[in-house]
Amino acid sequence: MADPRFFRRAGPFSLEALAALSGARLADPALGGRLVEDVAPLETAGPSDLTFLSNRKYTDAFTASRAGAAFVSEALAARAPAGMAVLVSPEPYKAFARAVQAFYPSEELVPGRAPSAVIDPSACVPADCAIAANVVIEAGARLGARCSVGANTVIGTGVELGDDCSIAANVTLSHCLIGARVVLHPGVRIGQPGFGFAPDEGVAVKLPQLGRVIIGDDVDIGANTTIDRGSGHDTEIGAGTMIDNLVQIGHNVVLGRGCILAGQVGISGSTKLGDYVMAGGQVGLAGHLNIGSGARLGAKSGLMRDVPAGETVMGNPAMPAVAFWKQHAMMRRMVRKKGER
Repeated sequence: MADPRFFRRAGPFSLEALAALSGARLADPALGGRLVEDVAPLETAGPSDLTFLSNRKYTDAFTASRAGAAFVSEALAARAPAGMAVLVSPEPYKAFARAVQAFYPSEELVPGRAPSAVIDPSACVPADCAIAANVVIEAGARLGARCSVGANTVIGTGVELGDDCSIAANVTLSHCLIGARVVLHPGVRIGQPGFGFAPDEGVAVKLPQLGRVIIGDDVDIGANTTIDRGSGHDTEIGAGTMIDNLVQIGHNVVLGRGCILAGQVGISGSTKLGDYVMAGGQVGLAGHLNIGSGARLGAKSGLMRDVPAGETVMGNPAMPAVAFWKQHAMMRRMVRKKGER
């Protein structure tokens, strides 16, 4: 059970309702009226809880689970223990996520403005927004309907937010236009100058950064991530993109729709990612690259060349995954032979 001090639980829900909202199929329709009270991991779930199995490595935990119901693929459904109601789904994790959203919905917005908030008279802040303590909203900024802004956040001159945005505490926004339903977690920095300068024998000559950051709808940006504004062109983040904590995105970078970037990814200036690119933790990309749509970049990869659409790369320097694993196997054989001498 999630700590009730921090999370408000809804429900209970019937298995029939959970199947409908998740798109899963209840293996035994006769169990449709059974109620589920909460969600829990395989190892801790009890008879009134809902869980899931999406990774075969946890099959043993699944077969030993005391959960009352579980989302599971067709291939593993037969491994369910006796008494467990099975919700069959081709994507159990996604189905479980939808169920969790039902049990633990987002907190309802409570409109209002803290007395300590400082809002310029020329800023547009609808009455249905929630503005927390010590927020600063500068001249000409515009917020959409039903936005929430956390404590100590600064929204700079001319910044625009779409409807239903959730901006956490200690965020700074400048030189940016943000779409609807965007979530920014604590400490996000958007729109600061990019790293642009001309080397000189004396002091490097800084190049003024004259672009913006354009963020599409339904983007989620993790804590302490930074996105630099463009130097002349704009930095762009495509709709539906999910960005983890501690990611650095340089000036003029363009991300397509639905990209997923794990923690500590770093993208150098003017690199372009197509739609639905996935990058694992600590991937580093050099500047001025083109990464094709659907490419997958393995964790800790170092990218110094373009990647075709749909290709999976790994290693540093990054190479196609097949070549990487061949090289890895060859090195292991060499080490083994050396040890046999």
